[in-house]
Amino acid sequence: MYRVDGKTGEIEVVADDFIRPNGLAFSADEKKLYIVDSAGGRTKGQPKHIRVFDVRENGKLTGGKEFADCTAGRFDGMRFDDAGRLWAATDDGVHCLDTDGTLIGKVKIPEICSNVVFGGPKRNYLYITATTSLYGVLTHVNGAKTF
Repeated sequence: MYRVDGKTGEIEVVADDFIRPNGLAFSADEKKLYIVDSAGGRTKGQPKHIRVFDVRENGKLTGGKEFADCTAGRFDGMRFDDAGRLWAATDDGVHCLDTDGTLIGKVKIPEICSNVVFGGPKRNYLYITATTSLYGVLTHVNGAKTF
């Protein structure tokens, strides 16, 4: 994982122990960064989890503990709702993970998912990109505000 300094343009490695880094998402306060390692979705015995890092004021990352392991292939793109739950694309749909990483629900679709985003005037439509389709699901939650 690389970080580009917005003022100087300097590029630096902030995490180098991933096999196949993929989706990433910042917490609403931008103090935590969640990063997918999706190598295990295609290769047995390899990681297929989301890790969480603390983001320091200087942009450095610390920590990196496993937040959640994928039970359906691999994780891909992800977004937060306004209660801090993480919604992550997987091979069998979208997994909703509680703030501690516990799987609390799934939106099952018949294709492999690649990304998710909340949209609509209330941010309560979950849009899901998949192998050949775009899905829209009305939810009882709202996506986190982005700035």
